[in-house]
Amino acid sequence: MTLSALIYSLVLPALLLLGLPIYAVLLIAAIAGFYANGVELTAVAVEIYRLVDMPLLVSLPLFTFAGYLLSEGRASHRLLALSNALLGWVPGGTSLVVIIACALFTAFTGASGVTILALGALFYPALVKEGYGEKLSLGLITTTGSLGLLLPPSIPLIIYGIIMQQMHIGTDYQLDDLFVAGIGPALLMIILVALSVYLVRGRQHKPHYRFSGAEIRQALQQAAWDLPLPFIVFAGIFSGVLAISEVAAVTVLYVLFIELLVYRDIRPQQLPAVAVEAMTMIGGILLILAAAMVLTNFLIDQQVPDLLFQWIKQHVQGKVTFLLLLNLFLLLVGTVLDIFSALVIIAPLILPVAVGYGIDPLHLGVIFLANMQIGYFTPPVGMNLFIASFRFNRSIIELYHASLPFMLVFITALAIITYVPALSLFLVG
Repeated sequence: MTLSALIYSLVLPALLLLGLPIYAVLLIAAIAGFYANGVELTAVAVEIYRLVDMPLLVSLPLFTFAGYLLSEGRASHRLLALSNALLGWVPGGTSLVVIIACALFTAFTGASGVTILALGALFYPALVKEGYGEKLSLGLITTTGSLGLLLPPSIPLIIYGIIMQQMHIGTDYQLDDLFVAGIGPALLMIILVALSVYLVRGRQHKPHYRFSGAEIRQALQQAAWDLPLPFIVFAGIFSGVLAISEVAAVTVLYVLFIELLVYRDIRPQQLPAVAVEAMTMIGGILLILAAAMVLTNFLIDQQVPDLLFQWIKQHVQGKVTFLLLLNLFLLLVGTVLDIFSALVIIAPLILPVAVGYGIDPLHLGVIFLANMQIGYFTPPVGMNLFIASFRFNRSIIELYHASLPFMLVFITALAIITYVPALSLFLVG
């Protein structure tokens, strides 16, 4: 075992067990590795600056701030009213409303737990009222809270794009290629979850809502300023007119305009508190990302990914087997690490290995995040399980039972996403 491999396999777990913050653990491991190999420690500052100098990085705090503003306002209430008017009269329509709304809300906030906290109080009573039952309603909200991670402008998608570009793997790809790659798999998950709920319960109950042109017009008028937001983001990203950072800036300005001046859901004196909360969250992510990229570059210098690939190649024959083992590994990782830590620690190691097996970097990113979505509600320690337990005042065991049927649906979708790469790549290029 090389010195660098020893540092990564023994020092990191030991420091984590001591309770050190993850960014500190990563930096200590990188510094120790550089020092042990006689590399000037100025390399640490150089690697951090290389990350900070990326224009793409500006979009992270901007999109995060926009998401927190939407969460603080009443956009979710207007979204629910419009969705019910459009779909609530369809058999199974309420569950479809919940699934789509949670996916979009998670895509913009970048945080699965925020979706459960913000929308749970609205959607849970609506589902129970429609006769879906407590167990099914709890399971649906808990699991669909992570659906939007593959939809732009998801923060995890942006972070994976940064890692991919920093490692010079798939350098011909732009971030909007990654955004496009996530659309097909996200729609597949949405369709499979909606279909499963409809077949189990939705078709058995007549909706309480009736089709009403007047209600639709009223809901459209109330949400008239919210509706352009997804189109602004998608048009800005995919038209090529604006850079990702510019799209993020336009998004923040538009959200500030509608929340402060049009709907007045947020008062000007609330802005500092919302900004502090958003920047605290993204600041922690950026610290971890910077430290992880320093360690990643040290590991690359020591050829650890190459050694890992050679070892795996000797023991794992074929792409199909590798993908199966990769999914099992990532599902386990998703239960013990939050998505941002998993991205910055695991993705740099598996990217070169996966490319060695002929897996497209974009396809790998989709597989990675699809696994992390499932990890959010995988027992025993999936984060969404504990957030939902707190939000709905239910025991964690109840949440386990409520989420397990949906896990089978998500794993089915994951298998399709994994072994049908065209689903992710057919729109790219």
